[in-house]
Amino acid sequence: MDNKQKKYYLWILGCQMNIADAERIRTILNSINYLETNIEKDADVIITIACSVKQSGIDRIFGKSKNWKKRKNLITILTGCVVKEDKPKMEKIFNHLINIHEINKLPRLLNIESDKISPSRDYLEILPQYSDKIKAYVPISNGCNNFCTYCVVPNTRGREKSRSSENILKECKELIKNGYKEITLLGQNVNSYGLDLKNDLSFPELLQKVNDLEGSFWLRFSTSHPKDMSDELIEVIANNKNICNYIHLPVQSGNNDVLKKMNRNYTKEHYLELINKLKNKINPLFISTDIIVGFPGETKKQFKDSIKLFKKVKFDMAYISQYSPRQGTGSFKLEDNISNKEKKKRKFKLDKILKKDALKNNKKIISKTLKILVDRHKNEYYYGKSETYRDVRFKSNKNLLGQFVKIKILKSTTFSLEGEIKKG
Repeated sequence: MDNKQKKYYLWILGCQMNIADAERIRTILNSINYLETNIEKDADVIITIACSVKQSGIDRIFGKSKNWKKRKNLITILTGCVVKEDKPKMEKIFNHLINIHEINKLPRLLNIESDKISPSRDYLEILPQYSDKIKAYVPISNGCNNFCTYCVVPNTRGREKSRSSENILKECKELIKNGYKEITLLGQNVNSYGLDLKNDLSFPELLQKVNDLEGSFWLRFSTSHPKDMSDELIEVIANNKNICNYIHLPVQSGNNDVLKKMNRNYTKEHYLELINKLKNKINPLFISTDIIVGFPGETKKQFKDSIKLFKKVKFDMAYISQYSPRQGTGSFKLEDNISNKEKKKRKFKLDKILKKDALKNNKKIISKTLKILVDRHKNEYYYGKSETYRDVRFKSNKNLLGQFVKIKILKSTTFSLEGEIKKG
């Protein structure tokens, strides 16, 4: 009989939600005495947490997994975001495909009886044993009801389902008690949190409750949808010290006709009005966004509206994507009629504006002092993020991991800052 402890390897693709899901998978496997390994070839079980947002993510899985079949006793499991159109191909590669909602059934899948994890329990109600001891992602909901035409999430994660505020607050309290310094509340659209629950909190009310928990910590959230961002939420962010002055607000396009084709349910005027409200109420403020270039039918004239919006907002960071068709989305039936060359050209133009504005914004911070949460140490430098999500590095001989420190900024680059510990 082989009594060797079984090992598992997690391959995590995609967004912060997949990282949060991985923490729950770890908790389940650790509870049945499996040991995590960072070396893929040492694993008895490989679990892939997939991202289907882009075809390239699925192509990576096909590329990496082709050698797994050669390992006779290896068990391979696929979960995360997988569109139904990809499942027949995936079934040829993986031993098991399971919905992310069903990860609490992992022990049964591995032929292990366990009374520690109930198979009928909602997976988000599992309190994870977090691997990072400084920062934690806390999902407040799963799924999405918006059906943006370029997005697979409603088809891979289902309709939006909120966790109870009681369970979220319990998890956050436990994290703060255990010394965690940063909590990020996660949802595909955090602003619509609680709409599916009876007699529970709205998102601004939940944010306020988490802010009011005892302890020294920072609070962030992601992602917001412009159509659901309320004045009440802006007030809560502006008036509470634990909530970081950082907003990720995806715009996706600066043209109203394109936004309509994307089914975003807001206009560029509404978006700009929100930005003005945020800037007037919250200072300093770091604003990041997502935008897609080359959406089917986007003309050069329509793209110019995205350029104008970028110049007006002056984003600190932007994630600029070239449109790629995905099966399982509303836009898949539209003709992908913008050439890759043109998409690259448009991306380059927005990237150029972004870099110019980001550098200008960072230069304004030189000689100022920022509070930093230190989360990494490499060679002679410590690294961390400011309250406004700026990357900062500095030197120190002390062990400062997981601590808040005040750094005087001396240098800036486009997307990072360098400084020294403030004396006195």
